[in-house]
Amino acid sequence: MADTIVARLYQQAKERPTAPAYFEKQGGAWQKTSYAEYADQVKQAGKALLALGLGDDSKVCILGFNRPEWVILDVAAMAIGGAAAGIYTTCSAEEVGYILAHSEAPLVLLENEEQWLKVKAERERLPQLKYAVMMRGAPRIEDPMVLSWEAFLEHAEQRSDDDFFAATEALRPGQLATLIYTSGTTGPPKGVMLSHENLAWTAQAAVKLNDTQPSDCALSYLPLSHIAEQMFSIHVPLTAGSHVYFAESIDALPDNLKEVQPTVFFGVPRIWEKFHAGITAKLRQATGVKKSLVGWALSVGARVSALKIRGEEPGGALALQYGLANRLVFSKLKPAIGLGRARVAVSGAAPIAKEVLEFFASLDIVIQEVYGQSEGTGPTSFNQRGRTRLGSVGPAMPGCEVTLAEDGEVLLRGPNVFLGYFKDAEETARTLRDGALCSGDLGELDSDGFLFITGRKKDIIITAGGKNITPKNIEGALKNDELVTEAVVIGDRRPYLTCLITVDPELAKQLDPGAPAHESPVVRERLQKLVDEVNTHLAKVETVKRFAVLPRELSIEGGELTPTLKVKRAKVSEHFAAEIEALYK
Repeated sequence: MADTIVARLYQQAKERPTAPAYFEKQGGAWQKTSYAEYADQVKQAGKALLALGLGDDSKVCILGFNRPEWVILDVAAMAIGGAAAGIYTTCSAEEVGYILAHSEAPLVLLENEEQWLKVKAERERLPQLKYAVMMRGAPRIEDPMVLSWEAFLEHAEQRSDDDFFAATEALRPGQLATLIYTSGTTGPPKGVMLSHENLAWTAQAAVKLNDTQPSDCALSYLPLSHIAEQMFSIHVPLTAGSHVYFAESIDALPDNLKEVQPTVFFGVPRIWEKFHAGITAKLRQATGVKKSLVGWALSVGARVSALKIRGEEPGGALALQYGLANRLVFSKLKPAIGLGRARVAVSGAAPIAKEVLEFFASLDIVIQEVYGQSEGTGPTSFNQRGRTRLGSVGPAMPGCEVTLAEDGEVLLRGPNVFLGYFKDAEETARTLRDGALCSGDLGELDSDGFLFITGRKKDIIITAGGKNITPKNIEGALKNDELVTEAVVIGDRRPYLTCLITVDPELAKQLDPGAPAHESPVVRERLQKLVDEVNTHLAKVETVKRFAVLPRELSIEGGELTPTLKVKRAKVSEHFAAEIEALYK
């Protein structure tokens, strides 16, 4: 059997059959599933797929929150020579219909009735779709297309174990293993084709990089449609033999974190920013001796973290101070947010402010920022333990080559570069050139090989005066203020730059209880001071001349954010056209 994620599952089941593979909350308690049980579940689902006529090169789609059924069907589809395509739960019926049609999937796995109604609304345009399988606990749906999870698994009896393992034995490293549909900041989503080699190589590299052990555990809560969460919830655990806890829901995340205390935690910047806002709000309440103690501990934590990111450990008096700070402050604060055992803390999927990283470093939590994209099977570069530079996205993944094109575009070569876009040869040719993945991101490499992302080619603003401006750093500087939740710089083909700003509603209410945030003179005065301060660090052509406070936050539901919380600039410009035009009157 070739070295695939599927092969690693059965190797874990053979070597460590009773070891925990995953946990889910049932009846108020975390229930364990062993590697032997996990392997049997995948085998049963794979046999059921074969019985329903799926096999080599077949596609399935999955639409639901992180659940055991999600990963079981994903691995089962790979095992029989097919590929799964995850769909974000926030997608509209039309978007769900597009991915089902584009992937040509005859079967879709659904979490609940809400997701079924999206499929039902599009079914007339989906002649290839034959089966809709519901996850456990979903209400019974009377429709000939719909199968319960249990009814789906009953089909496994029609095929033998030999049939299933014959399919797994036939897997080839270069064969399609999964489809990752991009969240689409511009245009319809594209189907990123990743091979068994892409997944297996990247997972092994990640395990080696972070020294992942069977004793490690992660909390699965970010969308499994995204390659990063698939790495943390499926591919890395199956490679290392570690285990995963499936969060009950996004709303339950804070409680689940405190219960699980994962050793490995991956968060998008918005998650870390929320932690940051919550912790700083509580720290501000400290007074007297407690305030002095916390301030001293943070200064010690910052000095120790500065050593740790260079691969050094504190000694002498600093080591003694660190031990005391840990006992009095860190050992209480970190478990309170669910990171008491975290030895690997990662941020990715979007840029994070250096100031946020520095804040967590002072709390004895060194966040390793990772950079990459679906087309690179996740990581392109990674800040490593003992080799971290805050503000950078780290050196290239070992075994990969990162270079810059003449215009500064980040180029990637390595075993993690994707096969191409499904049914889109033209876009594939634009993205894969001379064996290199053209990322679309702009970057700089320092003398030590650390990569710094400076912007995105498509986001470059060309003013009416012909000046090229990258908005990333301007927006990042504005978002460093706890009041600002999002900042979108405007100015393409305009005479000067302006900015749309959204604010934290709770903090805005504290500043001015008597007025809506977007109308509050107190909020506006504070933001004007912030803009003025940021402008002092910018070239004249980069300064923000005017700004507007939006009446609501940007959202996935509103169409302005992708499911991974990236800003869709075109949608923002479309939805707030009146506010933008007012800034140029």
